[in-house]
Amino acid sequence: MSLKRRDLMLGALGGGVLAAGGAHAADNWPSRPVRIVVPYPPGGSSDIIARSISQPLSEALGQPVIVDNKPGANGNLGADFVAKSKPDGYTLLLCDVGALAISPSVYTRLPFDPSKDLRGVTMLAYSPHLLVVHPSVQANSLKELVALSKKSEINFAVTATGSAPHLAGVALERASGARWQYVPYKGGVQAVQDTVAGQTQILMNGMLATLPHVQSGKLKVLGVSKSTRMPLIGEVPTIAEQGVAGFESGTWQGVRVAKGTPDAIVQRLNKELITVIRTADIRSRLAGHGAEVVTMAPAEEEQFFGKERARWAKVVADAGIKLD
Repeated sequence: MSLKRRDLMLGALGGGVLAAGGAHAADNWPSRPVRIVVPYPPGGSSDIIARSISQPLSEALGQPVIVDNKPGANGNLGADFVAKSKPDGYTLLLCDVGALAISPSVYTRLPFDPSKDLRGVTMLAYSPHLLVVHPSVQANSLKELVALSKKSEINFAVTATGSAPHLAGVALERASGARWQYVPYKGGVQAVQDTVAGQTQILMNGMLATLPHVQSGKLKVLGVSKSTRMPLIGEVPTIAEQGVAGFESGTWQGVRVAKGTPDAIVQRLNKELITVIRTADIRSRLAGHGAEVVTMAPAEEEQFFGKERARWAKVVADAGIKLD
């Protein structure tokens, strides 16, 4: 047998062994605890969903499921951690997929590529952004808020520079003719707390994390960024109804894993996550806070991610937002 032919046979055999090993690993998955990385501080929309599904997901997988908050750089630190983790299905990223799609347009340098280094598993939930103000703000509609912003300085709390709520605020400002000053934070929880305290006056944020403060009277809602009104907030009109035609934005929570994770594991995760998030208890709990369960096949999640990336790239370019 020639050396060349022998090497080819050995290479084919080695590839078969590796493939068998990967299949075997997928068959035995999971054999130890699974970690859900939330790249934001505790208390935000992604964190709420992660903690809602961790126990039932643990029961479905037969292994502990641990929620691990790794905040920083608008979610990019935690996302980078998952992107560089071993692609074995034991480290999941649960985050605002819209924000992750925005990062490549906002940041001049990223330590990872969200498209090349991560793959989609499923979307889990969607909650529209609420436009809210501190109760002391003398405005009860978007029109009155725009007029007020032209007469006095109004501070707009930014959950994180380059985040989906930030860009939604930028898009609304440009479309409505408003003028406000942006105050950046390192997460939605602190941005909400400071608006509740009156240190900032305006906020756009996911309904899931913001609605409790509206219901308690600590924040006043002026509009919802959805195509239809939300019964949970009574007769509050949509932003589109208030003169900004077609305006929609929101927070999309989904799960992604490191690229290279075996298809069998991705499909199992997709199946179990969808089953868990669709249970009556979790669906009802999320609906009570204005979040809608939205699930997708892995390929559909990838397509959605691409559309979000293209959509927000235009907003970022028009606004001239760039971060190192």
